[in-house]
Amino acid sequence: MKRVELIDVSKSYDKQVDVISNIDVTIEPGEFFVLVGPSGCGKSTMLRMIAGLEEITGGVLEIGGKRANHLSPDKRDLSMVFQNYALYPHLTVFQNITFGLDVKKVKKAEQTKRANEVAEMLGLSDFLKRKPRELSGGQRQRVALARAIVSEAPICLMDEPLSNLDAKLRAHMRTEIRRIQRKLGITMIYVTHDQVEAMTMGDRIMILHEGKIQQVGKPIDIYNYPANPFVATFIGSPPMNISPARMEPTKSGVFIGDTIQVSMTEQQMIAGAARPLLAGIRPEHIQPVVTGTEMGNKVQVDVTNVEILGNETVFSFQVGDREWMAKWSGQWDIAIGDQVPILLGSEYFCVFDEETGELIRKPEGLAHLSIAKEVSL
Repeated sequence: MKRVELIDVSKSYDKQVDVISNIDVTIEPGEFFVLVGPSGCGKSTMLRMIAGLEEITGGVLEIGGKRANHLSPDKRDLSMVFQNYALYPHLTVFQNITFGLDVKKVKKAEQTKRANEVAEMLGLSDFLKRKPRELSGGQRQRVALARAIVSEAPICLMDEPLSNLDAKLRAHMRTEIRRIQRKLGITMIYVTHDQVEAMTMGDRIMILHEGKIQQVGKPIDIYNYPANPFVATFIGSPPMNISPARMEPTKSGVFIGDTIQVSMTEQQMIAGAARPLLAGIRPEHIQPVVTGTEMGNKVQVDVTNVEILGNETVFSFQVGDREWMAKWSGQWDIAIGDQVPILLGSEYFCVFDEETGELIRKPEGLAHLSIAKEVSL
């Protein structure tokens, strides 16, 4: 296991405009670290800089405590899985898996031993004599993964390896890749544009936008306490509902429209003084009014769209000029055009500075549940 550290790293193709700038992050040994962001944000470029396939314009890259800026890819002691698998069509599965070992002049007996072990781990034992064209997409993806694992490199880089698979197979392979990473204890750096993959796979995730770090942390912390409106709307499905809000100092809070009040402490009021603000709440924190005794902002809304997904119901409604969404567990008898009473608890709201994106007020109603494990003898 090795640590990977990027210190003020930047990348420019024309030496004038940085496509990646001021990247400072340390990826710990044995960590599953996910780079996530929209297309064009620089995440694959950053991965290729770590791999040595792209030149670093500025800053320092350290791998295992040693400066690696000018090391060739074969000297960086890492493996990589590409988005398109990059398999050799004229070679068998076995030959594809052991190709890198051939280059390193590993003895044939050791190659066979390693290849058989990895094939067994990934369920490829029955396909070792086949060519890539005889395999499904999921099987080809596992061959590419096997080729990376068989090298026994302490660092593995993955560039959107699941993007070509269907939804069901992606879910299965997410679990498979995470299980293998834990079993081998390798440092995994994984690139994706899919926030679900990032949330379910990463020990920590780094969100990029326009070549800059937006937030780094544990997935659940980023979900609960997004650093800015971009993170709030990028992470989560459906995304966080966000609308402009105005401050009412005499009422110790901010207002969205004329009906929704979000309470704030004196310190938060000072931090948000005389600023244009944005207030946001996650769809699942918008609650139904079922007894009429709940505390909070009760609002009657007109339903503009409904999606009943079996295990949950998602519906939309207007708040000013923005369309908001609510997500309720179970199946609800709601139709477009219905008037539905909802409960908006101020304890679930985030408040941001609209100009800087700074998070001024964190939600206070998020309960962290701990599981007590009892061992019976």
